[in-house]
Amino acid sequence: MRRREFLGSGIAFGGAAALGIAFQPRLALAQSQTGVIRVLAEGPPNTFDPAGTGYNIPSVNITWNVYDRLVTFGQKPLTGPDQQGAFIYDYDNIVPQAAESYKVAPDGKSITFNLRKGATFHDGTPVTAADVKWSLDRAINVTTAKNQMGTGSMKDAKQFIVVDDMTIRVETDLADRFTVPNLALLFPAIFNSKVCMQHTTASDPWAQEWLKTNVAGGGPFKLASYQAGQQFVLEPFANWKNGPSKSTAKILYQIVPQAASRRIAAERGEADLVRDLPGRDIAAMIAEGKVKVLGIANPSTVTYIAMNNGIAPFDNLKVRQAVAYSVPYQAMFDAVLYKRGNPMFGGPAKVTSPEWPSPLPYTQDLTKAKALLTEAGFPSGFETTFSIDADDVTVSEPVAILMQEALGKIGIKVTINKIPAGQMGTLLTEKKLPLFIANAGAWLRSPDYFFRIFYQGDTRWNFGSYANPEMVKIVADARWETDPAKYNALVMRMIELARTEVPVIPLWSAFQDTVVSKGMHGYTYMFHRSLELRHLTKS
Repeated sequence: MRRREFLGSGIAFGGAAALGIAFQPRLALAQSQTGVIRVLAEGPPNTFDPAGTGYNIPSVNITWNVYDRLVTFGQKPLTGPDQQGAFIYDYDNIVPQAAESYKVAPDGKSITFNLRKGATFHDGTPVTAADVKWSLDRAINVTTAKNQMGTGSMKDAKQFIVVDDMTIRVETDLADRFTVPNLALLFPAIFNSKVCMQHTTASDPWAQEWLKTNVAGGGPFKLASYQAGQQFVLEPFANWKNGPSKSTAKILYQIVPQAASRRIAAERGEADLVRDLPGRDIAAMIAEGKVKVLGIANPSTVTYIAMNNGIAPFDNLKVRQAVAYSVPYQAMFDAVLYKRGNPMFGGPAKVTSPEWPSPLPYTQDLTKAKALLTEAGFPSGFETTFSIDADDVTVSEPVAILMQEALGKIGIKVTINKIPAGQMGTLLTEKKLPLFIANAGAWLRSPDYFFRIFYQGDTRWNFGSYANPEMVKIVADARWETDPAKYNALVMRMIELARTEVPVIPLWSAFQDTVVSKGMHGYTYMFHRSLELRHLTKS
């Protein structure tokens, strides 16, 4: 995929009926073909780089499928009454992908990976250990990836050792239970290093600028075409050898900002997978019984209202608590999400379990909120902005409006700030937003990992810019704690700090709702909430 294709043909849809009328006959015909799987979603990707700065969730639909990793997560069947034939990733079953096999040393401090013979990149170049080495070196050096890789004790290029053309070894100072799972995530994608190095410069040694708009992978799909803001096409890579793949269909992925158009297409059977529909539409379609909806919960994915603890007045504990008591939680859950998720509010008054994420004790209490604001030194309130992603307004905009109304009742004047997707990610990384809505999931399943990512450190994912020395210490202590009782005690203290100091306000863990056509099989819910395409088939 070349830069000119990425930048070309960027005409936006003009109105709610544009896709449903003007484009419908051609695209409905494409959807009717068994060789084409048509996907409709709300927002466009903003990069082709798996570790791109400020990458958004839509971009993962491309990067996850056009690149391989050494290992990946297995899958297991879902068992819900309406989930037959669908799967979810299996965190406890990490299987080889670009590696044919891997072996962990008895002391746990090295993992040896044997690559698959005959595997190539999309241009036919063989995949070698040198490519893997370059890719892992890149992952620990580019901004977005290096902090995540560090959570698996991978921080130095010397840890990635090429044994021979088909063998690479990863070494760590201590046995780390997160090393192998980290290699199954987005960032350690395997690049065609020879191609990438042709586009490096002194100021850009990892070809970040070039990889924003170009693909140098060897994954199960190739990027066939891209129309900015409209659609992209992925086609199966016929020579892919790095795992089982059932899909032989092209993927026509279309960006349809209007929820009404996506719902119409879903109800008429004009698309195979329809995503990002409002809870209102999902609830109505389920009640009508006209479509099949897969509603899958990921308890580690949480929607937050985030307050930047590094920007006044949100550096004031009582201000944050006042905001927490102002949120109209139930109204939001009912009117915005239509109860399509698990609430993260109204929990018990005391911490009784190390389970996390778990509901915080807050519910709306405007009297208490006003009193806390007065104690904080703001009896007349203050002015601030509430930022939302302009390409993700289905949920975020009504949440912002309800927050604007609720905070207005205690004297806080809020201006809603819509930010383009590409800028939103950058501003989050640079910690420049005072109050905003954020949605993210913990990819690795452990409470201490969750707190390490979202409640400390100078990363984009520490949405509240929370910097409590006690939290930093106990997260570090829990990192290597092997005694279950001691570990649980540390986690419960983390939870207590999160509840009391409330750097971010959890709202809910939303379902990933996808309308699936009757002919679709093999849908797999993934930790990153984007599509795993290689298991999809269409009859």
